[in-house]
Amino acid sequence: MTATRSMASNAGGRPAGGFGWLQNLTLSQRRTITGYLFISPFILGFFLFFILPALTAVYLVFTRWNLIAEPQFVGLKNFEDLAKDALFWQSLKVTSIYTFASVPLGLTMSFLLALLINTKIRGIAFFRTVYYLPSIVPAVANAVLWAWIFNTEFGLLNVVLRAIGLTKVKWLQEPSWALVAMIVMSLWGVGSSMIVFLAGLQGIPDIYYEAAEIDGAGRWQKLRYITIPVMSPVIFFNLIMGIIGSFQVFTAGFLITDGGPQNGTLFLVLYIYRNAFEYLNMGYAAVLSWVLFGIIAIFTFLVFKYYGSQVYYENV
Repeated sequence: MTATRSMASNAGGRPAGGFGWLQNLTLSQRRTITGYLFISPFILGFFLFFILPALTAVYLVFTRWNLIAEPQFVGLKNFEDLAKDALFWQSLKVTSIYTFASVPLGLTMSFLLALLINTKIRGIAFFRTVYYLPSIVPAVANAVLWAWIFNTEFGLLNVVLRAIGLTKVKWLQEPSWALVAMIVMSLWGVGSSMIVFLAGLQGIPDIYYEAAEIDGAGRWQKLRYITIPVMSPVIFFNLIMGIIGSFQVFTAGFLITDGGPQNGTLFLVLYIYRNAFEYLNMGYAAVLSWVLFGIIAIFTFLVFKYYGSQVYYENV
């Protein structure tokens, strides 16, 4: 009987246990707790998959570790090896050439494609899908496809060259041509940037173009003085993402050429992978990783400093 009265009193008033303490909180406190609960997966993942690995990499920089034995403290030995490592400088050179070639070409091509498909004609959705599809094809499938296209004997590209009377090119057997092949392959995935450009183009108010037409502006004037300035935030975003992505290129060099020939496609991330999981030198791989992080940070800072001030933001 006493238990029944206790349950009745609890049912009519504040719960005796569980989450009853929530009723003592204000609405603002409840909203704060709810917000932290929703962002807790991100916070937990950020600490587990970013902060913790980053701190571990800082520790490994000063050690020599083969993933089996205990890490051995070596001080600045890894940095001394870095300065004398010819393969590191080769990988940095290859990655830099790839970045400075592929990023401008990719931005230009994706922007031009976005201009072409930013029309209201029948069937335009089909072309938008066709241009975007390659960017969502799995990286391994892309590598297999382009390995066949660049094949010296029966590849599609050399078949076309011979059909028009030109000699075949050893795309993947000569260092200079192999890097060119990687740059050409990077243009296959411009669909993702194209979609971002297309969204930006469709967000430009028509009133700008109507006013320009009244003033007698042609297509080139509208592109130069309206489209490009208004699209500068989108160009800025795609430029930053392109730089970050190009410095982290790995799959093509690993699956198609394995860094060859003669280290002509030895990208920096591929060299980091080799040191970590082939040579089992995690300490040196950690140094290379921090160098890559520093390079990306410096380039991002320079782009923000020298190009960010030229970005046009409407109503700002």
